[in-house]
Amino acid sequence: MLQPTLPDYDIADWQRRPFPERLRMVCRSWAEQGYGTPSAVYVAYLAKIGFYIAGWAAFVATTPGVDGGIGSWWASDIAFQKAVLWTVLFEAVGLGCGSGPLTGRYFPPMGGALYFLRPGTTKLPLVPGLPLLGRRTRSWVDVALSLALYGLLLRGLLSAEIGAAEVVPIVAVLVLLGFADKTAFLATRPDHYLIVLIAFAFPDWLAATKAIWVAIWWWAATSKLNRHFPSVVAVMVSNSPSIRWRAFKRAMYRRFPDDLRPSRLAAVMAHGGTVVEYLFPLGLVLGTGGTLTVVALAVMVAFHLFITSSIPMGVPIEWNVMMVYGGFVLFGVNAPVRAWAVDSPLLVAALALFLVVVPLVGNLWPRHVSFLMSMRYYAGNWAYSVWLFRRGASAKLDEALVKTSPGLRTQLGRMYDDVTTTGLLSKVMAFRAMHLHGRALQTLVPKAVDDIDDYEWLDGELVAGMVVGWNFGEGHLHDERLLTAVQAQCGFRPGELRCIFVESQPMGRGTMHWRIWDAADGKMSEGRIAIRELVDLQPWPV
Repeated sequence: MLQPTLPDYDIADWQRRPFPERLRMVCRSWAEQGYGTPSAVYVAYLAKIGFYIAGWAAFVATTPGVDGGIGSWWASDIAFQKAVLWTVLFEAVGLGCGSGPLTGRYFPPMGGALYFLRPGTTKLPLVPGLPLLGRRTRSWVDVALSLALYGLLLRGLLSAEIGAAEVVPIVAVLVLLGFADKTAFLATRPDHYLIVLIAFAFPDWLAATKAIWVAIWWWAATSKLNRHFPSVVAVMVSNSPSIRWRAFKRAMYRRFPDDLRPSRLAAVMAHGGTVVEYLFPLGLVLGTGGTLTVVALAVMVAFHLFITSSIPMGVPIEWNVMMVYGGFVLFGVNAPVRAWAVDSPLLVAALALFLVVVPLVGNLWPRHVSFLMSMRYYAGNWAYSVWLFRRGASAKLDEALVKTSPGLRTQLGRMYDDVTTTGLLSKVMAFRAMHLHGRALQTLVPKAVDDIDDYEWLDGELVAGMVVGWNFGEGHLHDERLLTAVQAQCGFRPGELRCIFVESQPMGRGTMHWRIWDAADGKMSEGRIAIRELVDLQPWPV
């Protein structure tokens, strides 16, 4: 159960081949095997979900005034409110999204609090240089903010009721944390839970929370109206532990193994899922508990179960559990409450800001807003980066930085031999290349370095997880701002570290903005690449 599924070719022979051929071989392997995750990893994630649910149940069951078994209180107001508080705490300490081996975390299996409570670790302030909060490394002020957040969340979980007195201090600390440390802030999943916490301070919070759930579904669907999403579905199905039929995985591609562009079947599944995310939440909004509500709720439960059973990279499992639970509570038990029945002017303004303005700005100008706050979830249109270290230069990260996690090769080396480790690491490169946006690297890598074989390839996700303590597809956590912070501490010489940064495709435009930086010399070049140029490319260079 601890052994990964390795590619069906000799790793030593693979290492000797030219880079384009290596990438072609590993992409073919991903199409059939995915990452090759050991079975024990999935068991560990299932156990984590059990702990997540048990922790919530324990906090609710011990609430003064709550009597009887879970069947009598699971859908009560206090149970739902404590589910939100518990989820924020679970995410904030690093146990939720971005934890475990599927995000490059083996030893230790989490970052989060192991970084956020450790002075000297690297952070990304919203405004560098801001007094007290704007340092590039965590101070005791940053540690105190995280401790305050954990303490206030525990206070709410132990309270007999949840109202303004419990949530306003949490919101205030979260806002300060957003200025001090973008990583710790985003780790709480503020795109979802910050506005829910604000809603809890008002008497009409139930209607507002229904609007939040629907906005999440609709913005997620909107973000998938692109040419990226069919590749996401194909890559996810290839990696799914619940789909063992290799013929079905091959059917995700036009002509396996020679043409690994997404097939018509993958496109139908992708666009069909988008229709589901638009149509059936509308049924939940309009339903009042009858057949329409039952059908819409059943479809959305199945929708999230499919995502969860696929165990997507980044593992947003608890978030999917919360979406399903919220669906039952908000639209099942409380079906008669209308999502538009929000009377508090301040709450209406907050909803407009979080559910309309911020996502809209983030979709139109993605450079300035996190893809999480933009509610552009598993759509494939993410900012990303690739860090190219001249052979041996990545050791400076371990030598100069204060951090908890060593490099992924070191973590894997505690369990596997070098051949197995190399086979697993190569799959990370395939994951990036098989998404549509990753095909831009065929043009950008030769612009960044003369000979890719002289460099060690690290995906920016892995760099962020190791350096700042959390990674969940947020490319803005490993862009030029992180490179600047790392260079200030490591002092790479010219040519030792080259980075490729690619921004998301803005809504309504057909290009992605890219930049190439040298850690010592700064920006080398930048430009835009048209999406239409990528659609006909294979995941590997010719």
